[in-house]
Amino acid sequence: MDMKTDNTAITPLLSPLPDAFLEFLRENDLDMSIYAAVDATPRYIRLKPGCESQLMEFEADLNCKLEKVNWLPGFFSIPPHTQIASTKAYQLGKIYGIDAASGAAVMALNVTLGDHVLDLCAAPGAKLCMLADLLGNSGSITGVDIARHRLAACRNMLQKYAIGDRCRLFVADGTTFSLLPPRSDARNDNDIDDTLHEWTSKRTWKDRKNAAKQKSATSDYSLSETAEHDLIFYGRHSGVIGMHKNDLFRRVDDTEYSSFGFDKVLVDAECTHDGSIKHIQKFEYWGWSTFQNRFLHVKRIENLTSLQLALLSNGFRLLKVGGFLVYSTCSLTVSQNENVVQEFLSKNPSADLIPVDGANKWCCKNGRIPNTLRFDPKTSQTSGLFIAKFTKLAI
Repeated sequence: MDMKTDNTAITPLLSPLPDAFLEFLRENDLDMSIYAAVDATPRYIRLKPGCESQLMEFEADLNCKLEKVNWLPGFFSIPPHTQIASTKAYQLGKIYGIDAASGAAVMALNVTLGDHVLDLCAAPGAKLCMLADLLGNSGSITGVDIARHRLAACRNMLQKYAIGDRCRLFVADGTTFSLLPPRSDARNDNDIDDTLHEWTSKRTWKDRKNAAKQKSATSDYSLSETAEHDLIFYGRHSGVIGMHKNDLFRRVDDTEYSSFGFDKVLVDAECTHDGSIKHIQKFEYWGWSTFQNRFLHVKRIENLTSLQLALLSNGFRLLKVGGFLVYSTCSLTVSQNENVVQEFLSKNPSADLIPVDGANKWCCKNGRIPNTLRFDPKTSQTSGLFIAKFTKLAI
């Protein structure tokens, strides 16, 4: 699909866009007019399951009409500048903010009851909450992120919305994360000292000492290659309680993931965020030099595409045969999306790029290769998002 447009004829309302960013858009053949849609793109909220009967109360609380998103169950749009954090519905954990395009990425996984799901880049946590909603009182969710403070925010969300009973969260590098889903046959209560008990936020002196030692050797954004996966939260029914630590953290042969890996894997990879209009808008206040330094350096972009491929490859390694993996980014560039997908497919003969069920009813475009999808403010009235779905074949 040709998405090229006459960039010279458009003056974005989000202005002034810095020259470096405008050049980035031109180099990547991106439509500048999407940045004129920032004030017309609604916000989206998802209702916690079971709260649908309170819709009128939520409207009074938010002081606006909630418009049902017909193509995405449980989602409602609200005016773009509506604030939800001070509302009773939000504070009681009955609604949470999540863009409709992000919700589509979760729906593309086709989560079913009893699934073991891996969210390999879990922060900031809205998709993790939605996954927990879909699973209900079944299966398990493993959330992974390399940034401890961002994953701690996920933990707070899970507790706030009372949906963390089947979740476990690991501070770890998503490119090397290597643990299996919870397995009931791995439990053993013989050695009490090595058995994980019910999670508590109060840590022992030994745990605090080990955490301080690890923190001195690592940062929130990188972990040493020898650092263990750090389990910072697990729910009562996440399959962790009663498990031996050496069983939880045991290394396995790659072939074992084909039979005992995750049923569903979400890889919402780090990117330049150029499709997230709300995110771009923040740099009007933070300073465009910050955005340029973080995202627009050539070396930074090269490193990002390598990271994205590594995250996708490792997520697929952890997937069981017949399972589904969704790769997504909030970038609109081909280099971070279709190019990554094509390189991944060239290196993984057991990977099959498949259509997303029901996507023909979604408000989105086809990507530049078959079976991929693109959301953007002009087409979808959402943030920009790319989605590709894979299954693992037995070979």
